Parts: sequence; structure tokens; C-alpha cells
Amino acid sequence: MSQSFAEKITVLVVDDHPMVREGLRSMLTAPDVQVIGEAGSGREAVALIQQLIPVVALMDIRMPDMDGLDALQAINNLNVNTRVVIITTYRSTAYLLRALAGGAAGFVLKDIPRKELLTTVRAVARGESRVDREFLQNVLRDLDDPPEHLPDDDPVLPEPLTPREMDVLRLLVEGLTNQGIAQTLMLSPGTVKSYLQTVFQKLDVSDRTQAAVKAIRLGLVK
Repeated sequence: MSQSFAEKITVLVVDDHPMVREGLRSMLTAPDVQVIGEAGSGREAVALIQQLIPVVALMDIRMPDMDGLDALQAINNLNVNTRVVIITTYRSTAYLLRALAGGAAGFVLKDIPRKELLTTVRAVARGESRVDREFLQNVLRDLDDPPEHLPDDDPVLPEPLTPREMDVLRLLVEGLTNQGIAQTLMLSPGTVKSYLQTVFQKLDVSDRTQAAVKAIRLGLVK
């Protein structure tokens, strides 16, 4: 039996270049994914998201008539469940941090392979976050000198992390999966998941990427 439209992960593709939109549409061809619209500007994307409410929006940054980061903020104000993945050619620390601060569910580069793009869309649809790992590691290393636009007044944690929670956080920042952390620390994946939930709560973040960025900014992990 074929999968119905209602069961598919609906996607809006947003880019000001028609060829890029066509390429992304082609890459997203899969039984469980359905591209339901395209937009050529941030303003058009906001209007279409309000109308179509896709599960995922793949959003370029540099576009006329509202860029992708401003559109992200506008989408947040719509109070819809669409999750935005920024997809860009620019390896910009400022762009990445602005996107994460603005609530983006993902940040990937346009040279992403088709298989990885589909994996990203599916993960984001499940409520996970996805950021290009190599780029994120480079950004985290650069955060010893944070960009000027970032506030530098993060409070001391009201509840310190335990030594084991710090071990888990360090491995998370290194890019290890839950399974990888479990193997390294000789813990069960369920125990690692429990530790991560506590770490997220203490850091006041909602996902792995935000935890990694905040850990670096607070000086918890170098």
C-alpha cells in the first residue's frame, strides 16, 4: 500500500534561485517526503507557511524581500509547527549562531549529499536538530572569541553539572552520538539519554546543538 499524503513529511523549499529549488525538489524525491510548495523570498515563505503549514521548511539565507533569518523570526511569530532548516553556501559562524538563537531546527550546507539531506529532513520532522557536524566543530572551536552580536552575560548555572554529566557533555561537544557516548563511557544508551535530559535542563536548552554552543560559551568545555 502506498503512503498517503497525510503521512508524508511535507516540505516547503525556499530559495531565490529556481535552479536550486528544482535541485532540492529532485533530491527530496522519496516515498515519505512530499515537497508541497516553493518560495523565492523570505516574505513569500512566511505567507506560504501560514497557508500550507509544512512539517519542514528548507530555507536559504540571502534572499530579496526578507532574508531567511528574518523569515525564521516571522515564522516563529506565526505559532505554527513548521520546523525550519537553514540551507546555505555560507560557512558563517554568525549565521549559524543567529539561526540557532532564532530557533532553527537545522543548519546544513548546500553541498550536502542527497542521502544526508533526507536524513536531516526526517530527523527534524521527528523533533530532532541537525547541524553540519564539521562546520559546527569549527564554530565551537572559534567561540573562544565570541562574535560581538552575542551577549556575553550568561549566568552561572544555578545547579552545577556532576562529573559524569560533564563527561557526557564533553563527548556531545565532540560530536558523538548517544551510542558513541554510551560506548565510550561504558553506559547504556538509556542512561546516556537520561544524563542528556538532565544536562539540557541544567543548561536551560532544548537540544544537543544548543547544549554544545552554550557549553563552549560558558567555558564548561574547551
